[in-house]
Amino acid sequence: MLTLALVLAGLAAAIHVYIFFLESVAWTRPATRAAFGTTEEEAAATRGMAYNQGFYNLFLAIVTAAGIVAFARDADTVGAALVAAGCGSMAAAALVLVASDRKYVSAALKQGTLPALALVALAIAML
Repeated sequence: MLTLALVLAGLAAAIHVYIFFLESVAWTRPATRAAFGTTEEEAAATRGMAYNQGFYNLFLAIVTAAGIVAFARDADTVGAALVAAGCGSMAAAALVLVASDRKYVSAALKQGTLPALALVALAIAML
């Protein structure tokens, strides 16, 4: 079960690295604007906010990856804490996204499902 938890956590981290790229690097590109449903003007006006938000996503991915590395180095307590912190924050952020506007349910499911499943698998593995 631990292997499943770490694979799910790794996939969740990878998705959040991709979200970092979209928000902090490619925010004003046409394909990114289409994915987020923003106009050129909206993307230009929110570029700084998106840049900052992208780094939050990157930091969550880094915390999660550090937890996976800790597990690989037999530091299970540290690994569990870091994976739980990273994935828990990812899942919580997805809930906040849905709470802010129900039109974001699809995006929240994309960013929140894997970390939530990783948390469940981690909890079972650590019993």
